[in-house]
Amino acid sequence: MPSFDTVLDPDLVEVRNAVDQSAKEIGTRFDFKGSSSKVELKDKEITLFADNEFQLGQVLDILIAKLSKRNVDARFLDRGAKIEKIGGDKVKQLVVVRSGIDAETAKKLQTTIKQSKLKVQASIQGDTVRVVGAKRDDLQAAMALIRKEIADQPLSFNNFRD
Repeated sequence: MPSFDTVLDPDLVEVRNAVDQSAKEIGTRFDFKGSSSKVELKDKEITLFADNEFQLGQVLDILIAKLSKRNVDARFLDRGAKIEKIGGDKVKQLVVVRSGIDAETAKKLQTTIKQSKLKVQASIQGDTVRVVGAKRDDLQAAMALIRKEIADQPLSFNNFRD
């Protein structure tokens, strides 16, 4: 049976390179001279430091620009954490790099495929969703449907088997 896996998987090497390039640019830019602005990556968490919220926004913009130059979608970043004050006027923000489909999105994906009346089945397997069908054309139609319906996450497809 032909099948493929739907995954949410960023290229962590490119994320690290983008963070390193952002840190280098922050160190050389004139508007950051004398400030304590910096970017740090630890596992899948990026911490942004700045002197005030405006500079924090600029640091985030630099990071997003570097990620896009390295073909890493900015939708992998989860900016849900609020800005914390860390003494004086200095602020920091934690940005998490998302990987793996969460349970809510997986269920939404599964119900979308079921309601589409395509001759495919979707099954949740940990942090991936496997789609199985009889024909390759049905699987390609399912991929198009997933891209259209779940546009807020940078889902990719791998492990395509005939």
